[in-house]
Amino acid sequence: MAEVEKQQLYGGGGGGGVVAVNPNPQKGVTSKVIDWIEKLIVKYMYDSSIPHHYLSGNFAPVQQETPPTKDLHVIGHLPDCLNGEFVRVGPNPKFAPVAGYHWFDGDGMVHGLRIKDGKATYVSRYVRTSRMKQEEYFGGAKFMKIGDLKGWFGLIMVNMQMLRMKMKVLDGTYGHGTANTNIIYHHGKVLALSEGDKPYALKVLEDGDLQTIGLLDYDKRLQHTFTAHPKVDPITGEMFTFGYSHKPPYVTYRVISKDGFMHDPVPITVADPIMMHDFAITENYAIFMDLPMIFQPKEMVKKNTLIFSFDETKKARFGVLPRYAKNEATIKWFELPNCFIFHNANAWEEGDEIVLITCRLDKPDLDMVNGAVKEKLENFTNELYEMRFNLKSGEASQKKLSAPAVDFPRVNESYTGRKSYINVIDAKTMSPDPVAVVEMPTRVPYGFHAFFVTEFLRPIFTVSPPTATTLRQILHRIPSFKSLPTSHRNQPFKQQPSTSTSNRKLPIARRPPRHRRPLNHIHHIPANANTCRLQFISETLSSSRRRVIPPESEWGERPRERSG
Repeated sequence: MAEVEKQQLYGGGGGGGVVAVNPNPQKGVTSKVIDWIEKLIVKYMYDSSIPHHYLSGNFAPVQQETPPTKDLHVIGHLPDCLNGEFVRVGPNPKFAPVAGYHWFDGDGMVHGLRIKDGKATYVSRYVRTSRMKQEEYFGGAKFMKIGDLKGWFGLIMVNMQMLRMKMKVLDGTYGHGTANTNIIYHHGKVLALSEGDKPYALKVLEDGDLQTIGLLDYDKRLQHTFTAHPKVDPITGEMFTFGYSHKPPYVTYRVISKDGFMHDPVPITVADPIMMHDFAITENYAIFMDLPMIFQPKEMVKKNTLIFSFDETKKARFGVLPRYAKNEATIKWFELPNCFIFHNANAWEEGDEIVLITCRLDKPDLDMVNGAVKEKLENFTNELYEMRFNLKSGEASQKKLSAPAVDFPRVNESYTGRKSYINVIDAKTMSPDPVAVVEMPTRVPYGFHAFFVTEFLRPIFTVSPPTATTLRQILHRIPSFKSLPTSHRNQPFKQQPSTSTSNRKLPIARRPPRHRRPLNHIHHIPANANTCRLQFISETLSSSRRRVIPPESEWGERPRERSG
């Protein structure tokens, strides 16, 4: 459908620091010579017999994008109150790798399920990164991959990429990230993120289609990488983020106002160039994790390991910094036994203590998600932990909350940085009868993070875990909260007749007192239509989130321009 025929629904118009991505790679004799040298290196130094587990089965990429496919077959009924789009991003390499491949390497593809007026539309689109555009220009993979960065071969592949950049075969002006890790919403923009680059701004169109707008550099104030897991404060509307690098300063903290202005950088001193995939915030603090997953090119060559390797001799350090600090002078560091953490669930303050709920991992090896190591995944023993940091005494403690394996945690984002509670649910007793099953027109590979966007102006519900080839939705009808008298709004909802095609009545979630709300409790808020409870059931490794994006016509006045 031509762009003029499409009507923008929500997310990411131009401006506000969004830069059009137009790289200028160069073909020619130089490019061909470098390709020839690379082929010889791969032939004599890379073991091509190593299978790529993360390019097989349902990890395998789909070969083509899927334009909006309307009127999907629905078994059951999609309630009229459910209007929005579920979007999930994950790695989907467009071109076969030259040599190695790691699960984190694939080009970012966003899968969307548009639901409106009881009908469903599916779409999948690549995030149009600089990396992808340049490889499309050449018709094949040109950028090095994480899966290549192992041993002497990894060192040579790093130098091959540097050579291509130096000879202007590849253009590094717009970075070389994949935008394959996470999706978040802030200041009227849907952002596709990967921690080795800046954010990419996306548009969600009325027909459900997805469009890449460009690279977000916050009016040139962002000059470093941007984590895939920034935190948006649900009360202030601010976004808190950081970037890490293999060059000093190894970590840089940033605060972005609710109107999209990025404040000055705050360098955070750590001893080594670490991998910091996530962090956390509370109402008054930001929590950084100095964990010994270290960028070690010398060890890569010496021990034939990946370029990021875990140092078991070092302790885990956690830094607590006031959220609006202008420098790191007031940061307080705490030590705990060494570990690594991919994802935190939430953090909050209790008296003099900071409480962090996180997924802790002992002695990780990133090779567990690389190459032919399918059997090693059983050794990924992430466990849910509670960690406490006492700002007054300087003491730190931790306790295990679960058996392995737990990761990709989600909370109701209305409680980000605030105290929340955990509900443990026996999945075996959940109702097997969905209200609606939407059949996908194509296979959907395993991916990472996701969220749900709606046309409503305020949050109605949270979404928990994701989609697969068949997307199952358990939708429980709940009366409009807006229509209830004020005196009754904190009372439990009465059960309504089920809209399921089955004769079985489905239970309704109750609204607990504010101080007893569980971690993933449905958050009922006044809306312009009946609210719904939505769950996606699947076997993927993804996680979900929900954020509301109003129509562009209701964004209000644009913020005033600010000088650098």
